[in-house]
Amino acid sequence: MKIAIIGGGIGGLTTALALQKTNVDVTIYESAPEIKPVGAGIIMANNAMQVFDKLGIRQKIEQAGHKISTIKITDPQLKTLSEVQLNKFERKYGVHNIAIHRGDLQMILAEEIGFENIKLSKRLSKIVQVNYGYQLTFEDGTIANAEAVIGADGIKSIVRHQILNIGKLRSTQQKCWRGVSEFDWTTKYSHQAYEAWGKGRRFGFVRINDQKVYWYAVVNENLVKNPDNLEELFAEFNPEVPRMISETPKEKIFVSDIIDLEPIFQWQKDRICLIGDAAHATTPNMGQGACQAIEDAYLLGKLFSEGKSVDEVFAQYEKLRMKKAHYIVNTSSTIGKVSHYENSLAIWLRNTLLKATPGSINEKQLEKVFDISY
Repeated sequence: MKIAIIGGGIGGLTTALALQKTNVDVTIYESAPEIKPVGAGIIMANNAMQVFDKLGIRQKIEQAGHKISTIKITDPQLKTLSEVQLNKFERKYGVHNIAIHRGDLQMILAEEIGFENIKLSKRLSKIVQVNYGYQLTFEDGTIANAEAVIGADGIKSIVRHQILNIGKLRSTQQKCWRGVSEFDWTTKYSHQAYEAWGKGRRFGFVRINDQKVYWYAVVNENLVKNPDNLEELFAEFNPEVPRMISETPKEKIFVSDIIDLEPIFQWQKDRICLIGDAAHATTPNMGQGACQAIEDAYLLGKLFSEGKSVDEVFAQYEKLRMKKAHYIVNTSSTIGKVSHYENSLAIWLRNTLLKATPGSINEKQLEKVFDISY
């Protein structure tokens, strides 16, 4: 069985690895000219780490990253509003949440798959069904053939557009800055992920290894007067927040609009299937975007390992994964709105409610996210 995976991001790479374990012949076609450590940090939640454990690379990821055992939502002064201890889930599933540099994670996956199975500078321009499967034409004029295709090519998926012609992108009217910087004063933040909620803005940070901190800042677009002066927007937060921003080299800060994909109810057709952001792009408010792509990869691998045909695998994958993926998209969208209130009374009510919510309710929600029993 020869399968082409379009896109060499975390979802595409994990899918290739999961399928390799079932002896499927996979080739990744990636539009970028090289696999290099771009981007900022990422948290691999418990559900993703369970998959990496099954794929045999959990320890490599743990060694390259930093274990997270507490998640805190705070006010702008970093005073705790809500706290979730993850040790219950660590015991239950035998894995930790891991914060890691996105580039380091991609490199671990690429090395595991083998660079000979990754074709670079291959931006897809056209897919045509032929009698033995599909013919793929790339922008550089080259052509490849495959019996089946997996579209792991992101929220603006060419595969989705050409094959299903569906998918409406939604703007949240929020901007996000991400950065990685080196600090020597962060030991007190070991093994903890912070997210501080202010007025129409929030700031999150987490250690990703012994020297580096990954941070992100999200702001309602209407509050952004000068995108280059981010520190000013967080001047009223705990002094360590603007300090993290100011000590990060400007060229190491990435800025983007936060968008998601309105839930779609078809992810596959014939022998073509969508995974990750191509199928169910979510806002980053639950830290589950890449983790959900990793779950897609896991389930595809599991179904192939059961000896099912491609058609059966793609149909069952769509049926089994859709409910949870849509739950993540919708819940994340709600969190994005609630965390960005600008009205003082609404903020006070929200914070009061956060403080009053029992830990058991937060744990119940996380159990729903971390459970990968399909």
